[in-house]
Amino acid sequence: MGPFEYVVIRIDGDYAMLKRTDIVSEDTVLVARALLPEETDEGTHLLWENLEYTVI
Repeated sequence: MGPFEYVVIRIDGDYAMLKRTDIVSEDTVLVARALLPEETDEGTHLLWENLEYTVI
């Protein structure tokens, strides 16, 4: 699956709210921060591919 591009719009404790940037959509995804790279912060752009997130 993928690749899909996201931006972190909010971090709330152990979870991050992501929004897709490669399509026009208002949908968001709630992801456990343990699945994201350590350097992830609000505003970070991520690539999801092969069940893994990487910073772009």
